[in-house]
Amino acid sequence: MQAETSIGDSMIISGENPAISEGTDPVRLRLKEEPKLPLEAEALSPDVIGSLPRKGIQELPVFMGKHSYRLSDFFDVEGERSVHLDLHGDLAKVKLIGRGMTHGSIVIHGNAGMHLGAAMSGGSIIVHGNATDWLGAEMSGGLIHIHGNAGGQVGAAYRGSRKGMRGGVILIDGSAGIEIAMRMRRGLMCIQGRVGDFAGIQMLGGTLVLCSTAGLRTGAWMSRGTIITLEPIKLLPTFIYACTYEPAFLRLVFKQLGDLHMPGMDSFREGRVQRYIGDTSGLGKGEILICEPRG
Repeated sequence: MQAETSIGDSMIISGENPAISEGTDPVRLRLKEEPKLPLEAEALSPDVIGSLPRKGIQELPVFMGKHSYRLSDFFDVEGERSVHLDLHGDLAKVKLIGRGMTHGSIVIHGNAGMHLGAAMSGGSIIVHGNATDWLGAEMSGGLIHIHGNAGGQVGAAYRGSRKGMRGGVILIDGSAGIEIAMRMRRGLMCIQGRVGDFAGIQMLGGTLVLCSTAGLRTGAWMSRGTIITLEPIKLLPTFIYACTYEPAFLRLVFKQLGDLHMPGMDSFREGRVQRYIGDTSGLGKGEILICEPRG
């Protein structure tokens, strides 16, 4: 089990998942060539592969359109019976990797496709490349770290769903698209680069840290939760200035991010923030904290 510490509505992971610290060699899968059409590969999960021999892994089903194929039609497979997966190649068209995973680890040496880590509840996913839309959508636990850029709807709720990200941590070293953290309920998300419009739209809780600039309508219709920005952003007129103060909990947030190897967090462990409450067009119990430049 993961040890978790609650900060407000934010669930922050501390310590290691025992499943990730096991000493077994990983299963290595190398993409033979980039698929011409999107490939649905929900089988690429420690929950599915962890107990299988090499032949069983090779015969796992993947889908392209209406047609079913074997995993070995697209990947060379090395190793067996491990909850640690190493994926190699440009997987930008490979969808649903790690969907619903509960333990183990996935390391991707390349780009990743849509719905990466969606609905996951444990384990870790590390991407040494870029990810596309719906990264970590409706996840409830675990860790996702993208060392490149991400698309839109990171940690968001799917269309028609009432709650998005419910726990866990998402870290993005680069930029992200629109509607990140849409209807986020719990968890911690930190993005180093610029984000698109409607960041934190309809947030219900959790903590969103923006290290760079943001597009329009940040926090629109948010009910609860905390958005922390390290750069000035344009606020909706329905956010009301409350005060300027030095919140103690920020030290815990930035220490956690530093412990998770998110760069540049040390200089923000202390300092004054301008607090705005909103969105007052709705429930209005959320907050946007704008960090003041340190002189």
